[in-house]
Amino acid sequence: MQIKSKRNILLIGLFLGMFFSALDQTVVGTAMPRIIGDLGGLSIMAWVTTAYMLSSTTVVPIAGKLADLFGRRVVYVAGILIFMVGSALCGTSQNMTQLIVFRGLQGIGGGIMMPMAMTIIGDIFPPERRGKWQGVMGAIFGLSSIVGPTIGGYIVDNVSWHWVFYVNLPVGILAAVTIFLGLHGEKRLKDKVVIDYTGVVTLVVGVISLLLGLNLGGKDFPWSSWQIFGLFGTSFVFLLAFIIVEKKAEDPILSLDLFKNRVFTVANIIGFLMGLGMFGSIMFLPFFLQGVVGISATRSGNTMIPMMMAMMLTSIIGGQLITKVSFRAMFIAGMSFMAVGFYLLSTMTVNTTQLMAISYIVALGFGMGLIMPTVTIAVQNAFPPELRGVATSSTQFFRSIGGTLGMTVLGVVMNHQSSSLLEKNFFPKIQSIPGLQTGPFGSVLQKAHSNPQSLFNLLLSPDTLARIPVQLQQVLLPPLKAALADSLHTVFLVAMFIVISGVVVSLLMGNARIEKKSHRPALQEAGMELLAEGVNFEVEGPPEIEPDLIEGTKSEFTKASYYMKKRAKK
Repeated sequence: MQIKSKRNILLIGLFLGMFFSALDQTVVGTAMPRIIGDLGGLSIMAWVTTAYMLSSTTVVPIAGKLADLFGRRVVYVAGILIFMVGSALCGTSQNMTQLIVFRGLQGIGGGIMMPMAMTIIGDIFPPERRGKWQGVMGAIFGLSSIVGPTIGGYIVDNVSWHWVFYVNLPVGILAAVTIFLGLHGEKRLKDKVVIDYTGVVTLVVGVISLLLGLNLGGKDFPWSSWQIFGLFGTSFVFLLAFIIVEKKAEDPILSLDLFKNRVFTVANIIGFLMGLGMFGSIMFLPFFLQGVVGISATRSGNTMIPMMMAMMLTSIIGGQLITKVSFRAMFIAGMSFMAVGFYLLSTMTVNTTQLMAISYIVALGFGMGLIMPTVTIAVQNAFPPELRGVATSSTQFFRSIGGTLGMTVLGVVMNHQSSSLLEKNFFPKIQSIPGLQTGPFGSVLQKAHSNPQSLFNLLLSPDTLARIPVQLQQVLLPPLKAALADSLHTVFLVAMFIVISGVVVSLLMGNARIEKKSHRPALQEAGMELLAEGVNFEVEGPPEIEPDLIEGTKSEFTKASYYMKKRAKK
């Protein structure tokens, strides 16, 4: 099979894998009301998403290391198969508990697939061409986010919610076959395999405890409760043990030596800060659109489409631009766009229109599209192929951790600010209304004193709002909307300062960039790039390689072969 044909088949598989794994996350959200209608379990609904997030985030760095040890093909195909089995079991769920468990299994597959796609792109293309294809992968991720709710709604309305999961099976089979064929002949980068079992256990327990504490704190249990302290304490102990273990491990699952590389450290801090600001605050934008502007849930979802389209556009443009400017310039530009977007969002008031909100979040999309592929490319460019799997997966891992922490931190900001504003501006006004404290609305007000945020449910539930007399609405809603808008104003400002700190961190990157082809020593890395396509440099003469894949002279490839054989003898 020709190299170009194998590469094209492989790219088709990567695009399919990226699309259907990213699509699943948005499709399921659309189907949740119908799923709850069939299975019940409204009180534990959030765990359908949480279980997936916990397992997928935790497995990411482990998957990257396994890919470096056993090869990309076996790990990626295994990830697809696990995802498909999880999807099939989700479709057969008889109750919400089963669905949560099966979503956790599905998340393991998803956590393997997402970083593997980026890693393989780094394997089959030289540095100056990775940007283009990483940008395309980012655009596919954005596209899946746009079409996911529509596809999910169509499936639920015309077939059944079970097919939201079953639809993954034919696409998954096609992706598995194409990746299996495209990576045929892949060479192992390491002959000796040593699995760091202790590192795996300590990392899994430490990360899961941390994520559980962040997700349960302030909702299921008070932050000061023994349960949350226990989870954070467990996380601290096991993550500390993980650091100690990794210093002594023969082949660590996540070598601490990686952090000695400035590009690796700075890029992952940028990804972490982007996740902290982005995922946390985007979660609150629908609150403003539905609660303050007063549009429907469907229209608020559609408002996010321009942001994703902006992200798709700059992912592609940024992928091309990365070959011409430094990583630092890309990070500063991306974080600056995001900071402007968050500042504009912080200026929204009760008079803000949907169109104004759309124009503001487009700036966020521009920034996200510049940063996401650049983080991956910068890290891949800093390490040889035998470390590329674990290095690439680390970017996904730290971004996910940042997103989880962002939702928690900004949620605390939201709760604190809204409680203060409601106590100051809302309750004094309604206390002067005769009979309100003892009327039908009295129980709601009693609950609101202990949980002020519950009042915002009035703004988010059209059915509840319709049962309140118009005259009473005119008294209750203006201060309630003002409190929600002002609370979100603070949330977006905090997010803005988070991404501004990312601009400062970007300055530490130095002038690192993708080297020009003529500067690469004897095309050593270029030879490594083709390991995934079965090209064997352990021959006397240079292999037949397409000029558009690796542009180098015959003498350069001969030098690369000589260098690699000489190093192997040492």
